[in-house]
Amino acid sequence: MRFRKMYLPRLLATAVLFCICTAPVLAQTDFDTYFETKSLRFDFALSGNAFTQSAALQQLREEPVWGGPVKNLIDTFEYGGYYVKAFDRETGNLIYSRGFNTLFEEWRTTDQAQTETQSWTNSISIPYPKKAIVLELLARDRSTNLFATLTRLDVDPKSIYIDRSPLKNLTVEKIRYKGDPAGKVDLVFVPEGYTAAEMEKFGRDAARFADALFDTPPYDTRQDEFNIWAVHLLSEESGVDVSGKGIFKNTALNAGFYTFGIERYLTTADMKSIRDAVWNVPCDAVFVLVNSEIYGGGGMYNFYAIGTADNPRTIRVFVHELGHSFAGLADEYFQSEVAYNDFYNLELEPWEPNITTLVDFASKWQDMLSPDTPVPTPAEAPFTDKTGVFEGGGYVAKGIYRPVDHCTMRDMAPFCPVCRRAILRMIDFVTDK
Repeated sequence: MRFRKMYLPRLLATAVLFCICTAPVLAQTDFDTYFETKSLRFDFALSGNAFTQSAALQQLREEPVWGGPVKNLIDTFEYGGYYVKAFDRETGNLIYSRGFNTLFEEWRTTDQAQTETQSWTNSISIPYPKKAIVLELLARDRSTNLFATLTRLDVDPKSIYIDRSPLKNLTVEKIRYKGDPAGKVDLVFVPEGYTAAEMEKFGRDAARFADALFDTPPYDTRQDEFNIWAVHLLSEESGVDVSGKGIFKNTALNAGFYTFGIERYLTTADMKSIRDAVWNVPCDAVFVLVNSEIYGGGGMYNFYAIGTADNPRTIRVFVHELGHSFAGLADEYFQSEVAYNDFYNLELEPWEPNITTLVDFASKWQDMLSPDTPVPTPAEAPFTDKTGVFEGGGYVAKGIYRPVDHCTMRDMAPFCPVCRRAILRMIDFVTDK
């Protein structure tokens, strides 16, 4: 492993707090005034436990492609457990923002985080600035829904401490190409546990998954708004870690089952290797396609989604996990085993668009209810086939409500009207509509 000199952040002594639930909609930025069509990658460590966390810069990288929006640069969704913001240093104007989640955020709600302190590597990209900026990373406090600054640093885009070295030039396959990445959703499939001899299988698997996505409402109506890419990243061994059964593989992304001790939860903590794989590919969403027949997967908003290629239910898992990572959808199930403790504060409205505590239901799908629909809604005829407010979701049976009785985000039924609307809104945002 090569280590490079790092440009260390200037930490603020006082955290800046604000409630994004009441944040105003901000004017969008003129891309050409502030940015070049390439990326600034921000690799950082999140360290802490159940009670506290901090952040530190690991490296900044200049990368040759920006595939994200060029009009909708200011986040209007207010989704995610973290936020990255860029301010023009001269004027102080906010010129870019985006919310996201991390696996570290989930780990902090586990029993292990009650007694251990850990540090996890994370990575996020923004368009490359033309002039000096202030880069800010914020984290949401689950107890208040307020955001606090974790770290803030001055970035000179001409700095000698920004890594500009090229990474491995992997083969990139175009599965579907519908036009300029700046106006499309660029979905990138990255293989895990595929050897050199299995790259043809990976290409077929990625194409099969893309076809299945566009057979799924509401994606079926927006096929022309997606580019689909497949990056040929080789693993030394076929398959994936199954640590609970003593199986360990030498793979490119270090993914494995038994995340947080849950057998079906498939993830990788190695976000840096994912970003290294897509460094020269337009990228709005990443799906890590794992060469395995085992049931399982995972997904985090604006981070990545992951699932296996060959389980009979694998396509539905893919669509479900992409719902998390692309559209910010929450899990609606409440009877399955999870490792989390008090993942949602029932006294606050969750940020995800498809669950509610009724604290601020007007901000969710209240406008989609029929006048005769009771709130909460009983899971019985004649309401079970309608949009309502059904108790159970977000891993708990009481106090959180979902829009329909059955949906892709609960048990692999078709997406409900609320989730479909959320997906379409995200497609519109990413494609600059």
